[in-house]
Amino acid sequence: MVIWGIDPGINGALVAFDIESCVLDIHDMPIMEVRGKKTISPQLVRGILAQEHGPIVIERVGAMPGQGVSSMFNFGKGFGILLGVAAGLEMPIHEVAPQTWQKALKVPPGKDGNRQRACELLPAYAQSFSRKKDDGRADAALIAYYGVSNGVGVD
Repeated sequence: MVIWGIDPGINGALVAFDIESCVLDIHDMPIMEVRGKKTISPQLVRGILAQEHGPIVIERVGAMPGQGVSSMFNFGKGFGILLGVAAGLEMPIHEVAPQTWQKALKVPPGKDGNRQRACELLPAYAQSFSRKKDDGRADAALIAYYGVSNGVGVD
């Protein structure tokens, strides 16, 4: 059985965590450019999620202070694309607040805390989280790990 962890931003990722083999399949967020703006590609997201059917744990996101109206609209649009594709594939969706999964997994504070904790919990994949720009991968992997640890999808 696979549990998907999704960090929903443009720089996010989709990670499939195979519970039986403890193997991760890491995908950077598939994006496309429309009129000079980056956006999440529904077609590519569908192609990735359709590879392995399983419940999805996605970070519950909201408005962030200091973000402009246009960027918040685009962020919400991307989040909606992810939810819509998952619903279209009839995959169960579980939203989790960042504070919830970070507290449960004891993620250290600070910009690199998520990458550090991902390397500790998933040492075989430490290379996948080694660069600063890999924070979306680390978040998605930790969200999937949180889902596995909390029995998401287990009836």
